[in-house]
Amino acid sequence: MKSQFEARLELFAQNTQTIKKAFAWKSGQINRLAALLYTAENRTVDVDAIRGSSDLIKSTTGPFSTFRGNLSVCIAALLSLSDGKEALLADTLTVYDLLKGLKFRASDYLVVAAYQIAAHTTPDQYQRTADRARHFYDSMKANHRFLTGQDDYIFAAMLALSDLEPERGTARMEQLYAELKPEFLSGNSVQALTQVLVLGEDTPEAAARVLALRDAFRSRNIRLDKEYTLSSLGVLSLLPAGHETLVQDISDTYESLRTKQGFGSWSITKQELLLLSAALVAYKQIDELKNGILTTALSTSLTNIVIAQQTAIAVAATSSAAAASSASH
Repeated sequence: MKSQFEARLELFAQNTQTIKKAFAWKSGQINRLAALLYTAENRTVDVDAIRGSSDLIKSTTGPFSTFRGNLSVCIAALLSLSDGKEALLADTLTVYDLLKGLKFRASDYLVVAAYQIAAHTTPDQYQRTADRARHFYDSMKANHRFLTGQDDYIFAAMLALSDLEPERGTARMEQLYAELKPEFLSGNSVQALTQVLVLGEDTPEAAARVLALRDAFRSRNIRLDKEYTLSSLGVLSLLPAGHETLVQDISDTYESLRTKQGFGSWSITKQELLLLSAALVAYKQIDELKNGILTTALSTSLTNIVIAQQTAIAVAATSSAAAASSASH
C-alpha cells in the first residue's frame, strides 16, 4: 500500500475515535460510518460542525422524527460536509414528504433516500425522481415480494437518480439475479448485489466478474460473499483494477485496521471491518482513475452503497438488542 493510503487509514482510525468520544451513546456502526464519510473526503472530523448540524436537525424536526433516529449522526455528518446545510436539510425534508406521499414508509432508510435525492438533483426534478424511485421499488417488489422492503429504499433512490429506465433496469436486475442466486445463500443480499451491478455497464461478463472476484477472495480466506458485504463485491467488480490487486489491497487494509485502536475483534465484527476495508480500497481506486465525471458518479454511488450496508448492520444490531432486552423481561 502507498504511504498516502496508509495516511488515510490512520485518518480513518483517528476520525473513528473522535466520533466515538463525541457521540459515545450512539451506534458504533453509525459512528464508524460518519468517520468514513469524513475520511472519504480526506478531512478530519469536525465535531463542532456535526453537533451544529445535529442541533439544526433537532430545531427543524419533531421529537419523534426519524431524522433523530439511528442515523442522526450520519445525516448530521453529511450535512456538515456540505456548504449549505440549512437549505440541504430543508430540501431533504421536502423530498422525504414527497416520498411518504408515494406510500414509502417512515424509516432510517427513507431518510437516506430523501437525502440522496435532495443532494444529487435539482428541486424541479424532486417529484420526477421520487416517482421514479417508486416505480423502481414497485418493479422490484413485483419480482421479489418477500425480499423487497425498506432496506431497498436507498437503492431505489440511487436507481431513480441514474439514467436507467425502470423497466429495463429491473429486467436486467432480474436477469442477474437468476444468474447469481444459485451461487449465494441470501436472496436479499443477491438482490442488493444486482442493484449495484445494474448501475454499472450492461455487459454479459458482469456476473462472471463477480464470481471470479469472489473466488479470488476465497482463495485468500476472505469472505466478501456474506450477507452485509456481498454488495461490496459488486462495487469492486465495477472497478477496472485486477483481482489480485483488489484482494491484496483489501487484505492489507483489513490487517492494518485490526491493529488500530477501536478496530480489535471485541470492537468490530470481521464482516463490518471487511466492508469498511473494501470501501476504503474502492475510494482509493476511484481516486486513481482521475476521470472527473466517472470518478464523481462512482464515488457518489459507493458512498450511498456503504451507507445502505452500514444502515442494515446498525438496524440489525438495534433489532437484536431490542429482542434480547424483551426476552430478558
